[in-house]
Amino acid sequence: MNLRDIKKDIEYVLGAFLEDCSVVAASNAKVADSTVAELMEEAINLYNELRDKVNVKTDNKKAYYTELRKEIVTRTDALYEKLSAAVKEAVK
Repeated sequence: MNLRDIKKDIEYVLGAFLEDCSVVAASNAKVADSTVAELMEEAINLYNELRDKVNVKTDNKKAYYTELRKEIVTRTDALYEKLSAAVKEAVK
């Protein structure tokens, strides 16, 4: 586990989420564009926040990076839950 890999993980995971938001917006006209835009903005803010956290100097790097990886997964999963809920609501 090193800093470079964590930065790549942040880039990949949130980039995939933004791409999924774009696909939903383009392929499903029933989902409000404002909802997708809000989720994309939230993802960009999360990206910036996580990148700031990666650059923090800490003594116990291994534990800090492990917690950071968990945070990446849980917070991105929460974004996917919101996107899924928006799609389900639009389909009803």
